[in-house]
This record gives sequence, C-alpha cells and structure tokens, in this order.
Amino acid sequence: MRKLLILLSFLGLALTVIPAFLVYHEAIDFATHKILALIGTLLWLGTAPFWMNKKQPSNA
Repeated sequence: MRKLLILLSFLGLALTVIPAFLVYHEAIDFATHKILALIGTLLWLGTAPFWMNKKQPSNA
C-alpha cells in the first residue's frame, strides 16, 4: 500500500510540474495546463501526507 501511495504521489508531482514546461514549449494550451496541474496538485496533496515522514520498521 505504501509503494502505491508513493507512486501516486510522484505521478501527482509530475502532473504538477511537467505541464508548465509543455506550455512553455507550446505543446499544450494553458487551459489544459490548468486542468492537469489541478489534478496533479490534488493527487499529490491527497497521497503524500500518508507516507512522508513515517518511520520505517527497524530490522534490529
């Protein structure tokens, strides 16, 4: 479950960052960028708090 949350978090982070570069290179329009960035932000904020700063079980 933790690995799935990490994967979804980084997918959300990518959806937040990559569309800005695509708009800069005129590959997508700004309206598409806004939608993708919103989805990415919600995905990142919805999944990242559940796995960040959690202590890993020790093998000691």
